[in-house]
Amino acid sequence: MNACSIYDLLRDIKDPEFPNTLEDLGIISEEKITVSNDIITIYFKPTITHCSLATMIGLCIQTKLQRELGQENKIDVFVEPGFHEKEESVNKQINDKERRAAALEDPSLLAMVEECLAEPEY
Repeated sequence: MNACSIYDLLRDIKDPEFPNTLEDLGIISEEKITVSNDIITIYFKPTITHCSLATMIGLCIQTKLQRELGQENKIDVFVEPGFHEKEESVNKQINDKERRAAALEDPSLLAMVEECLAEPEY
């Protein structure tokens, strides 16, 4: 497993607001992914500094990797420093296991995540 293989898993996640993928919008890039032993670290760049769906994007990234890779790896997802006005709060929500679990129990949030993670139609 390397940054390229992780990027390939994430590139087709749909943005929760726009009809594009995270790759299309430049939200994720291979250069901002590191894999070291069993720790995967991803930095993503929201399209605007006050993006109201930054936490949802992080939740989608976390969920996709947990589904694909299981619980064997530690997955850290962060907003790229300086790219969101509530960066610290967003990072805390994304990386808190209990908050993620609670979010995925909400039927409307789970539906949004599932829509973002649905396989693309080519």
